[in-house]
Amino acid sequence: GPAGVVIVIMREDLITEDVLEGTPTMLQYKTHADADSLYNTPPAYGIYICGKVFKWLKKMGGLEVMKKRNEEKAKILYDFLDQSKLFKGTVVAKDRSLMNVPFVTGDKELDAKFVAEAEKAGFVNLKGHRTVGGMRASIYNAMPKEGVEKLVEFMKKFEEENA
Repeated sequence: GPAGVVIVIMREDLITEDVLEGTPTMLQYKTHADADSLYNTPPAYGIYICGKVFKWLKKMGGLEVMKKRNEEKAKILYDFLDQSKLFKGTVVAKDRSLMNVPFVTGDKELDAKFVAEAEKAGFVNLKGHRTVGGMRASIYNAMPKEGVEKLVEFMKKFEEENA
């Protein structure tokens, strides 16, 4: 769902008045439970979008199917990065994300060239986060496997031309 929406599913025995002293009323689960989640104005649009996403996830086969699908997509990209002579992943294997895959060439100018050429080829938003640089492929739930395969194909071509 959209950023900023939080959904809490909690056992009722954990909803108590036993909170740290000074905890604002707004941050106490009991406040929300007692008011049927209507203590404040709920973010209606965000909740609506979450509902759409949940229905889409269910239509796609549910969480287990999506997990498998995301693992397959990430494997395609990580397998390429692990054998690449030009591109290197920046996160150790045990800490890798299935959603955001950061990588570098090791040369800032070559990174910039890759981002520019990738954009011309239709791959957008690959520039890495401003604080870490490099590149980042976001392969969220809605990204099809074919999109990751096309990205890897483009990366292989770039590597052949620039390594």
